[in-house]
Amino acid sequence: MYRRAYSLLIAFAAVMGALAIITAIVLDKRLADPEGFLGPAWVRLPLLLTGAFAADIVPRVLWLSRGNPSRWRELAMDRIRSHWNRERMTLVVTGLVGFYITYVSYRNLKSFLPFVMGDKKYDYELYLVDRALFFGNDPGVVLQNLLGTGVTAHFLSLIYLWFLPLVPIAVTAWLIWSRNVTHGYWFVTSQCIAWSLGTLSYYLLPTLGPGFAFAWLYEPVIIDANTPTSALMDSLSQARVRVTLEGVEGAVQSTAGFASLHVAITLLVALMVQYTVRNRLVHWVFWANFAVTIVATIYFGWHYIADDIAGILIALLAFYLGGKASGQVFDRHGLSSHPTATTSAVPVEADR
Repeated sequence: MYRRAYSLLIAFAAVMGALAIITAIVLDKRLADPEGFLGPAWVRLPLLLTGAFAADIVPRVLWLSRGNPSRWRELAMDRIRSHWNRERMTLVVTGLVGFYITYVSYRNLKSFLPFVMGDKKYDYELYLVDRALFFGNDPGVVLQNLLGTGVTAHFLSLIYLWFLPLVPIAVTAWLIWSRNVTHGYWFVTSQCIAWSLGTLSYYLLPTLGPGFAFAWLYEPVIIDANTPTSALMDSLSQARVRVTLEGVEGAVQSTAGFASLHVAITLLVALMVQYTVRNRLVHWVFWANFAVTIVATIYFGWHYIADDIAGILIALLAFYLGGKASGQVFDRHGLSSHPTATTSAVPVEADR
């Protein structure tokens, strides 16, 4: 049912890992395990897994036991037997390892970009496209004038930076709590495809992004507003200098514009919520998150309009390929999928 997704997940992780290793050898660089939400990936993912396991077991046990400690072990073991079966464990381990390899390889290949591509960049060309689409105006400046640069800047910064914890939390949630194990494979395989295609896009059309290439246009929301996004941009700029000019080993630079993986991943999560979660309020929350993220990418100068369009295309392609590989059926009425016999007794229609 989900063998193709399992194979595709491993294939993308293996290719990304091999490319990262080969590039590091050719450039005589060290591979790095980049820091992120809750620390480095090798700490972050197991910590999230442990926390999610506890979050799945503990509240359920306390609720069902009505505070009776004598029933805790019985209820915990019952949940482990019914939910944490062999298929679930295979999904969790394969998904976490595959995503870990893909993501860390993505970060390293992104960091190697200046050494492979040199000074070749297409910022000016994409800048001209942006101005043409906005009738001679800069999209970021238009949004700053329209939305203001005070409270709006802090709100958009919060939404943009929410992406950092969203990625590992979403991966962990779908691996552990997806009612149908094929949905877990669908999500994590699509994630690996999206991060891989995003990496490819950096090499096909290398850019810095308007906030770096045309920084003076974004001073009101980067320097004057003094938001957490300002600190992040400054940190990325300093990291690029340390890696590319000072030759610091064990660090990564993460400045690359095309395509926008913020847009790609938030759209991918919104699509997965739409097709695998029943609550309509949750649908609206994640669609709103996607829409506001697009605005934030232009407002702060993280991306050109072409970057966001490319991110949308990456998400749609990854979502479709992951769905087909995991046995999902797309038709004009939406989605019907095929649960395995041992993962859920709930009809799949209830997952919508």
